[in-house]
Amino acid sequence: MSREHAFTGSPYEAQFGFARAVREGNRIVVAGTGPVEDDGSSTPGGAAAQAERCFVLILRAIEQLGGTAQDVVRTRMLLTDPADQDAVGAVHASFFGEACPAATMAGVAWLCREEWKVEIEAEAIVPE
Repeated sequence: MSREHAFTGSPYEAQFGFARAVREGNRIVVAGTGPVEDDGSSTPGGAAAQAERCFVLILRAIEQLGGTAQDVVRTRMLLTDPADQDAVGAVHASFFGEACPAATMAGVAWLCREEWKVEIEAEAIVPE
């Protein structure tokens, strides 16, 4: 099988030596994705705005590798404040409600940048 990579331009991709997403066969795995703007700054605002940015970056990577939101079968949402779960869950539903992937939401003590409130991973299986 051939392996394909997608990059979003996050400063952490080069610094830490990873791809935003990897496709092997019909499976796409998306790394933990924080709310990073195209210029490398953090997305301002609350957890919902940051989650929206994460999902945009995730879908951009999945689409670069031939998938769609409908192909997403699993998401993992990491939150620094449990009070944000409803807001982040609503954003998740707006992106993936029809696909209805298996989803995990968990609380964590910290993320890569102090201002980040959320980081999200995803997996997709695309038709062959």
